[in-house]
Amino acid sequence: MCLPLPETPRRRRCQMAHRFSFRWIKIAAIGAALALSTLSAQAQFICGGHSDLVTGLAQAFQQKQIGYGVVGQSAIVEIYVSASGTWSMLVTDVQGRSCIFATGEGWEDTAIATAQGI
Repeated sequence: MCLPLPETPRRRRCQMAHRFSFRWIKIAAIGAALALSTLSAQAQFICGGHSDLVTGLAQAFQQKQIGYGVVGQSAIVEIYVSASGTWSMLVTDVQGRSCIFATGEGWEDTAIATAQGI
């Protein structure tokens, strides 16, 4: 802690040192928070064999595939939806690893409504 003395070179150095160290503490805290949020987000993925995950979605939530898309040359994204509106996004990479990337509820199928309105 800097002493409350008149403005001197020593006091200015002390204040600069405190500002510098506090800035690094804030940067380290923000970095740690970002790292922990990334880890917790990764921990929420459910991964396994593709057929096992699809069977699990069907049995536990009565979800069926309504569509899929290719992500460049790196993955396939599949959307599974139930009649009650629950949904899951299943991602399978080129090595064959499959993970449930996101889940939710309240699915509204706007593609069918848009196609009928044309």
